[in-house]
Amino acid sequence: MTRYVALLRGINVGGNKKVSMGDLQAMFTLMGSTNVKTLLNSGNVIFDNLETNPKVLAGKIEKTFQETFGFESKIILRTLAEIAALIKMDPFRKIHVTPDHGLYVSFFADGERDNSLKLPYLSPNKDFHILQKTDREVLWMIVRSAKTKTTDAMSFIEKEFSKSLTTRNWNTVKKIATL
Repeated sequence: MTRYVALLRGINVGGNKKVSMGDLQAMFTLMGSTNVKTLLNSGNVIFDNLETNPKVLAGKIEKTFQETFGFESKIILRTLAEIAALIKMDPFRKIHVTPDHGLYVSFFADGERDNSLKLPYLSPNKDFHILQKTDREVLWMIVRSAKTKTTDAMSFIEKEFSKSLTTRNWNTVKKIATL
């Protein structure tokens, strides 16, 4: 039995593609998952499953999700051990965080993306910083201001790396690790 984390892309954002976490939890249970928990309303599901191939499992979840809710959502899977390793890496440890800072992880649906962006990357106005990239994540921060929005940074990351990803703030990732 493997403990997984499913990160769903694009649900309950701006009042669109609404999914009740109770219904989502029920869907995972009906699929044979056990010990199913959801975190927040943004599509974070922690569960146990006998399937050992994450790609096969993600495909099954995506198909069942579309059949259940009537629209697609990209499912990005990690094991809880992979999330714990990311937390242990502590990529933001050198950042003096203020309330204006946003710390984020963008998770790729599959392997590493090639690009020509030199890392670490600092935007011309110095308010958006990609700290590093693993083979399956991009770790970045933003200094929020009237000129700089998180959605702009996410658009930049999608353009540079892939649209087949989803983003969570660092506090959410740390909470996932505790479940």
